[in-house]
Amino acid sequence: MSRSTFPRPASAALLAFLLHAMMGAPAAADAERGRTRPSDEGAISLRLLEIPANRVDDPRSHVFIVDHVNPGTTFTRRLEVRSTSAKPQHVELYAAAASVSHGRFTFAPDRGTNELTSWITLDRSAADLPPRGSARVKATVAVPQWAGKGERYAVIWAQVSSEPADGIHGNVTLVNRVGVRAYLDVGPGGEPPSDFQIGTIIPQRAEDGRPKIVAAVSNTGERAVDLNGQLTLTDGPSSLSAGPFLIDRGTTLAPGERGNVTAQLGEELPDGPWTFHLTLNSGRVSHTLTGTLTFPAKPGTWGLAASVDSPWTLALALAAGLVILIAAAVILLLRFRRFRARAFASGPANEESKSSIG
Repeated sequence: MSRSTFPRPASAALLAFLLHAMMGAPAAADAERGRTRPSDEGAISLRLLEIPANRVDDPRSHVFIVDHVNPGTTFTRRLEVRSTSAKPQHVELYAAAASVSHGRFTFAPDRGTNELTSWITLDRSAADLPPRGSARVKATVAVPQWAGKGERYAVIWAQVSSEPADGIHGNVTLVNRVGVRAYLDVGPGGEPPSDFQIGTIIPQRAEDGRPKIVAAVSNTGERAVDLNGQLTLTDGPSSLSAGPFLIDRGTTLAPGERGNVTAQLGEELPDGPWTFHLTLNSGRVSHTLTGTLTFPAKPGTWGLAASVDSPWTLALALAAGLVILIAAAVILLLRFRRFRARAFASGPANEESKSSIG
């Protein structure tokens, strides 16, 4: 069973991962979004060319493979690998395992496999790109009929390696790879809900004196969430406003997991107090929290937890306003009834007075 797809916008962002591998190489380093370099003269990139028709309004599906399918479903995704190098590039293509834990989407080393990678087949294992060239690759995901319920994770990689080390000119082989994440949920019926909750917000002043906030977040849904968003400050000293400040990317929470998101703010911001507006997003889910906070004056210290505007405060305010409106309406109704009663009572007397005069 294939799933209909729409072309993916060419401007969508990319995820990159840079790995120095094998033979005494240093630990892996995450090259967050964008491209990874096959040489000093260029870079390679990998991007989706299509997304599911039912996920056009889901920003995550424009960057990652995000889907929910029933057991026994088969679907495809087309991707494009591109090089900006002035030299030909040999690019290896493969799927490798991934997981979500401790607030991060974690890539397995080298070509580690898991259940999801065993379901993914690429129509080519490598592409020889001409200078500044590109190639397309089709990924087929065949979910077996016996697949159990739950979400799985993987990455489709495009990899470029330097010449093998010969032990004379060095003992490190440089491996660059850029990938597209896959979040696949399997189970009968509709897709499980995605949701999260924003908890305590702590203002801080870093060692270098820059203010920041750390917000606790809990994944209350049944699918992983990738958190991004922004913080805006208003009603500060002398009626100052600041922002928006983007949330630091990289926080991914598995279902039931808790973690933190942070935002680095401008260096010259006064301590406060400030009114803050924090908005966090993951795909179609968005939540906003407002309240007041004050940054500590001393570098390297934490401030008091932010005072959050409770939803109950707004509810009580609306309820009070409704009670006032109802009371005003009752008073007006009573006055109107009294007026009508007086008018009715005085009407016949006037008529009798007129008759006697006549």
